[in-house]
Amino acid sequence: MANRKFTRRDFVKVGAGGAAAFALGCKSALGADGSAQSPMPERPFGRTGYNVRLFSLGGQATLERDGTHDESITIINRAIDLGVNYIDTAAAYGRGISQTYIGEVMATRRNEVFLATKTHDRTRDGSLRLLEESLRLLQTDHLDLWQLHNVRTQEQLDTIFGGNGAIEALEQARDEGIVRFLGITGHYDPATLVSALNTFEFDTILLALNPADPHFLPFADELLPLAVEKGLGIIAMKIPARGRMFREGGVTTMKDALSYVMTHPVSTTIVGCDNVEQLEENVSIAANFQPLSAEEMARIEGLTASYAQDAAFFKKGGAGFGRRGMDDQGFID
Repeated sequence: MANRKFTRRDFVKVGAGGAAAFALGCKSALGADGSAQSPMPERPFGRTGYNVRLFSLGGQATLERDGTHDESITIINRAIDLGVNYIDTAAAYGRGISQTYIGEVMATRRNEVFLATKTHDRTRDGSLRLLEESLRLLQTDHLDLWQLHNVRTQEQLDTIFGGNGAIEALEQARDEGIVRFLGITGHYDPATLVSALNTFEFDTILLALNPADPHFLPFADELLPLAVEKGLGIIAMKIPARGRMFREGGVTTMKDALSYVMTHPVSTTIVGCDNVEQLEENVSIAANFQPLSAEEMARIEGLTASYAQDAAFFKKGGAGFGRRGMDDQGFID
C-alpha cells in the first residue's frame, strides 16, 4: 500500500476521466411521461466483461417491506424499462421479501439484468443453504454475482476464510456454474475490506461512498484505490444514507449526492427506492451525468462536515450505530 498514495484531487481526476471514458452508448430510457430521454451511460464492470449502467436498483427500501407487493413489482419493472441492467438484493433483506418480489419479475425478465444477491452466513454449509433458498425465491437457476454480505471485522474474515468457511461455498458454487462471479460487501470498516481484498481474488466489491466519506473513516482513501488497482467491479452504496444525507445547510439534492459518487472511479451506484418517482429521478440524474470539477467535489464534501458521523451512521463509530433502526442489517452478527 505504501507505493500507492492517491490524493483526493487525484481521485477526482480518475473519476472524471473514468466517467468520460466509460460513458458508452446504450438504448434510450423513457421519461416519466413516456418520452425518450438521454441514455444512461455504461461503464465496464471490472473484469467481468459486462457493461453496467451508471445507476442500478438496490433491493432495500420498499422492496424489502412486507405488504408492498404491487408497488415493489412496479418499481422493479419500471427500472428495467428505464435501462437499469443490474439489480442487487440479499437473503437478509426483509428476510426473503426482497428476493421474493425480485424473483416474481425475474420469472419473465431474468435475461435483462445482471442479478446479484448475498449470503450473511459466515460458514460453508449455512451459505449453501442460503444460496438454495435465494435461487428458489429469485426464480432462477443461476446468479451472476454472489457476495459476502456486510463483512465488518477481522474475526468474521477469519471464519469466512477458515475451515468450513463461507468462501468454500462461494468457490464451490462458482465451480459448479451456479454463480458466475464472487464479491464482497461492507460499510463498517474499510480496513477489514482491504484485508479481504489482499486475501482473496474477488471479482467485485460493494462499498459505502457518499459526500460525508472524507470526514469520517474514509472508504475512498485506501480501499477504493485498491479495488481500482485490482480491476474489480466497484458498486457504490449508502449514497443518501437512508435520507440522513439531506438537511438544510448541507447536501439538499440527490443530484449532488449521486453526481459526487459517480465522479469517483466506480462502476455503478445502487440505491433502494421508496417509489417510482425516486427511481425515475435517479435514472434521470444518471442519464444526464457530467463529471464534477475538483471545486464542485470539494464544495459538496464541505457541506457534510458538520454532520458527517450522522450521514455515515453505518460505519464503525458512526452516530447511533447499533441502535435499532440505525443499522440496516443489525440482526447479522
